[in-house]
Amino acid sequence: MSERLATLIKARERMTADRDAFAKTLAAPFDRDTAERARLKFIETQVLIDAIERAIASEQA
Repeated sequence: MSERLATLIKARERMTADRDAFAKTLAAPFDRDTAERARLKFIETQVLIDAIERAIASEQA
């Protein structure tokens, strides 16, 4: 495995952990301000994960 691919996989793992934390916040009892911030960060993080996965697929091809 190349260093670049290993770096991308590690980045995906970290972003997945961040996304999970935002999901837990969204699943917690509702607090409007917290939920709105968590929702936006969840979406932003998921878009980043998708981009990283495309980069991983490109490296593997």
